[in-house]
Amino acid sequence: MANLADEYGTDVEIYVKALTTTIHADTPTGADGKLHDLLEQLGLERHEYPAGTPLHIWHTVPEHLGTDEQRRLANHAIPAPLVAGYKVNCDPEVFDEGIYQQAEHEVLANKPKTAPQHLTPAPVPPPASPRRIL
Repeated sequence: MANLADEYGTDVEIYVKALTTTIHADTPTGADGKLHDLLEQLGLERHEYPAGTPLHIWHTVPEHLGTDEQRRLANHAIPAPLVAGYKVNCDPEVFDEGIYQQAEHEVLANKPKTAPQHLTPAPVPPPASPRRIL
C-alpha cells in the first residue's frame, strides 16, 4: 500500500485516491495517536489494515457526503493539525483557498490564549569593534 505521508515526509497528506473519487488523508507509519484522534474529531473516518493490530492507518472523508461537502470537510481538516504543529499537504485538486481561509479563521478564533510568559532578557553583548573594509 502506498503511503504518501511517508513518501513526502509530511504528517498528513490529503488527496483524491487514484481511479476513485475518495478523498484520503494519509498519515506516516507510526504516527502518534493524537494525530489520528484529531483527524477523527475533524470528521474524517479512520481505517486500519489489518484490523486490530494495524500496519497501516489512513483516514477518508465520509463517502455518504456530497462532492462539495466532502471537499469542504477536507479543507476544514487542514488548519487544526497545522496549528497543532503537524506538517500538512493538500493536493491542488482538493484544496480551496476560500474554504481553507474560513476554516483557519475559525480554528485561530477558538484557539485558547496562552498565558504570557515572562522571559529573562538575554545579556547584552559588548559593542562590536568597527569593521574594516579592505
